[in-house]
Amino acid sequence: MGRLIARRSVSRVVAGEVRARADSIAVEEPLELRVGGVPLAVTMRTPGHDVELAHGFLHTEGVIGTADDLRLARYCDSFDDAGRNTYNVLDVTLAPHVPPPSTGVERNFYTTSSCGVCGKASLDAVRTKTRHSPANDTTTIAYEVLAVLPDALRERQQVFDRTGGLHAAGLFTPAGDLLVVREDVGRHNAVDKVIGWALLNGHVPARGLILIVSGRTSFELAQKAVMAGIPVLGAVSAPSSLAIDLAAESGLTLAGFIRNGNLNVYSRPDRVTT
Repeated sequence: MGRLIARRSVSRVVAGEVRARADSIAVEEPLELRVGGVPLAVTMRTPGHDVELAHGFLHTEGVIGTADDLRLARYCDSFDDAGRNTYNVLDVTLAPHVPPPSTGVERNFYTTSSCGVCGKASLDAVRTKTRHSPANDTTTIAYEVLAVLPDALRERQQVFDRTGGLHAAGLFTPAGDLLVVREDVGRHNAVDKVIGWALLNGHVPARGLILIVSGRTSFELAQKAVMAGIPVLGAVSAPSSLAIDLAAESGLTLAGFIRNGNLNVYSRPDRVTT
């Protein structure tokens, strides 16, 4: 697994008896994203698929619309005390026709599930900003298929199996076929990696596809789905109120609490057939 997993010593207490052992821990490191040499954002992420992460982040923030809008991505200027590249600074070059990101995209130190935007203005901004509105997508998915997708996602979480410490996101077809799964310490990073993969593989706009996430659904995750044109977003846990509002206004089908064969549909239930 490379830098995805680290080993740390731990005191394990079992039935009152303390035992020393080594434990597998999910790696968390900062990634600084630069655009044309200018720092744009720093996110705490699980190393790996960083180019997908950059594509997904820049797409869902409205900076790029296609894979061709980003010409080059390279690691730079990040070395440890021994002079080895840590691969924690990624500099991307936009195509000449793509304007640089606005200052509103900048994020200081690390991104969180609370992206610093809220309210009616935020909903309107996402709805008018997306190039791929899901509102008119005629995709449907059978309830029986949607109800088991979180289990299918969980079965592919290889790093979670060893560490128990990662979120996951996966992109499925309405038939339940898994296209891609990505794991990360940040739920928003996992989604950005999936959307970055989709962008690089010609699946954006993501019409006819279903995004499943392993935790709760925040406004930011719903925003990313809408920006990529994903018509259905499902989660194991609950959505936030603002995520529901955004889904309803944008025409996104939002499902939550998909567990044990049950689920809640908070918006556009017409896409879930029984």
